[in-house]
Amino acid sequence: MYGLRYRQLFQQLKHIFFLIFMVSIALGRCSKKPEQTNKINICVSILPLAEFTEKIGGDLVQVSVMVPAGITPHSYEPTAEQLADLNNTAIYIKVGTPIEFELAWLDKILSINKSIVLCNASQNIALPELEIDPHIWLSPLNAQIMVENIYDVLIEADAKNTAFYSSNKQNYIKELVELNERIQMLLNGKKNRKFLVYHPAWGYFARAYDLEQISIEKEGKEPTAKGILRIIEQAKKDNIHIIFAAPQMSTKSAQVIAKEIQGKVIMIDPLEKNYILNLMNVAEQFSRSMD
Repeated sequence: MYGLRYRQLFQQLKHIFFLIFMVSIALGRCSKKPEQTNKINICVSILPLAEFTEKIGGDLVQVSVMVPAGITPHSYEPTAEQLADLNNTAIYIKVGTPIEFELAWLDKILSINKSIVLCNASQNIALPELEIDPHIWLSPLNAQIMVENIYDVLIEADAKNTAFYSSNKQNYIKELVELNERIQMLLNGKKNRKFLVYHPAWGYFARAYDLEQISIEKEGKEPTAKGILRIIEQAKKDNIHIIFAAPQMSTKSAQVIAKEIQGKVIMIDPLEKNYILNLMNVAEQFSRSMD
């Protein structure tokens, strides 16, 4: 009697284990993993490009950044170690605008490793401010095109994982579309659409949301005493009490002007890696300054 019961129990357990085994196989097939085990070594000029590349490439890419956090690309010089690492780099992704780091170093970078594939992240973007503002990535609309350009170079280098890159790209583009919509909603209806900055990095952002950027610094030069007085007068006229400055730049002139207009200096970073969180934070800061 007991033997019969044990045999029945054993058969039931066999059936359960078989079902578990089959479900695990089915789940494995549904969650298809990328095929590649060796990561693609990619170098980018600035941190936002690293964010875009990692969002698309996921675990299949190893990204290094030439201009580190807290440093301005307008004057940075790469270290000997960074230049040496280029020998193992498969793809270099440049901003593609007249950013000083690339103007000074890109030819040298490409001469170190002649097999590097160069990706111009700004390809197919209209550049009306090309001569004065290289900060093209600060418009979420431009960022979407830059992501597409990076995707194109990745699938060309690693075609067998196109589906993986495509899925990641589509998910991130959706996040950028939602970011653009949230910023539009936040800034809609603002009567005072002017904001005051030390360094004119936010021209493309201003263009995207019908804002006006007023800059203290002109063509990379500190303002003269007359220029400071002119900015103070304009800020008072436009009821501006906030000056936005970047952590990579000096704030001396900004502090002087802030004192005269009974305002304050707030730091915003055009080179922050966490692109979506950063731009939403900047939009909120701009919105509060316009109330």
